[in-house]
Amino acid sequence: MLAIGLVFFMPKKVYKTNISQFYQIFKKFFPYIAIIFGVAFFQLLEVNLIDRATTEWVGTNYAPLIHSIEDNIVYWFSQHWTPALVYFLVFMYIAIYPFTLWFSPLYFLLNDEKKSMKTLAYGLLIIYVVALPFYLFVPITNVYKFYGLGSALNNVIPSVENFFYSVTTQNNTFPSLHTAMTIMIAWTAHLTRNKKFTYFAYFCAVCVIISVIYLAVHWIMDVISGAALSIAAIFILNHFIKEK
Repeated sequence: MLAIGLVFFMPKKVYKTNISQFYQIFKKFFPYIAIIFGVAFFQLLEVNLIDRATTEWVGTNYAPLIHSIEDNIVYWFSQHWTPALVYFLVFMYIAIYPFTLWFSPLYFLLNDEKKSMKTLAYGLLIIYVVALPFYLFVPITNVYKFYGLGSALNNVIPSVENFFYSVTTQNNTFPSLHTAMTIMIAWTAHLTRNKKFTYFAYFCAVCVIISVIYLAVHWIMDVISGAALSIAAIFILNHFIKEK
């Protein structure tokens, strides 16, 4: 997928960049790269070391509260799964979303897109800092676990959850990090003015948001809060980041 991305989305001028120029760009972008990897590293710590302790300390699952507000809206979608759509959305959720998440900073780095890289790094930081207290102290079980449904992810790719839940948990649903980050990625792609990459990023954002509902991963409130968080972060960053 990385090779396909490099072929389809990278401008030809990138391949004319020499090592010295790339090194200068990397030095300029290093603080933003450090922020992105720092947040990713802390996410792994939270999921694998911290979350279980705080969940046990809180001792409450707030999914029934969300259910009392939303009723069975998301559950209804799970009763109308069609194989072709499930396979497509699982692919978008499991493969394409991570690809856009990590390809985007690589694209910004290689193309010297400072505003996009800066916005992505600080956007990710804002989103995660705001979401973290909810993940730690407001545990909400994902939809298919709450209803005791089979996992659409495992139905398509057997045992994929063993890998998937090494980087997240089944009760870190509010706000939806997938929703927040896919919107942020689409916006930062838009800042590059690369139409192919922008259209692809927005298409992925729409598909990922649909997938978390249709596959019964997130509640409606998770998606709304994730979208609101990302949009708020974009407005804040647009005000403070003045890069051309």
